[in-house]
Amino acid sequence: MNIPFLDKWRKRHPVRRDQALAAAFEDDPEGVAELLSECELLRSHAAAVGLELDDTPASLAALDQLLPLWREDPEALPWLGNDAGLYLGTVVVRTVPGAAWHVWPGGSPAVRLASGREIPVVEAGLDWAVQGVPELSQMYAEAAEA
Repeated sequence: MNIPFLDKWRKRHPVRRDQALAAAFEDDPEGVAELLSECELLRSHAAAVGLELDDTPASLAALDQLLPLWREDPEALPWLGNDAGLYLGTVVVRTVPGAAWHVWPGGSPAVRLASGREIPVVEAGLDWAVQGVPELSQMYAEAAEA
C-alpha cells in the first residue's frame, strides 16, 4: 500500500516501526484518520453476509449479531479484531460530538472523547473478535454517554 505521508515522514525521521503511525498522525491527522477508517477485511466479511457497514451505530449492533465464523480462522482472527476496533473508533469519531482519533506514542490508535477519556479501540475489537465481549454496540453506547 502506498501511503505518501508515511513514506515522506520515514525518509526524514528514521524511527522504529511502532512509532511511525504516531509521528504520521502528528503530520497528517486527517490522512491517518482516513487510513484507520478503511477496515477493509471487516467490511469484506460483512459484505459477504449481506451487511453493509455504513459507519453508524446500527451497523455496530448488526456486527454484534453475526455468527463468529472468523474464529475458525486463527490467521484472520487478529486482523479482523483489529479492523473491528478501528471500525468502532470510526463510528465513535464520526457520530459522537467531541470524539477524535488519538495515537499513543507506541503507535496504538485510540479514541479520545470530549471528557478526556480514551478508549483503546483496537483492544476492544480484538476482545470482541475472540470472545464476543464487550459488544461493539455496548462500547459505542458507553462512549456516547461519556
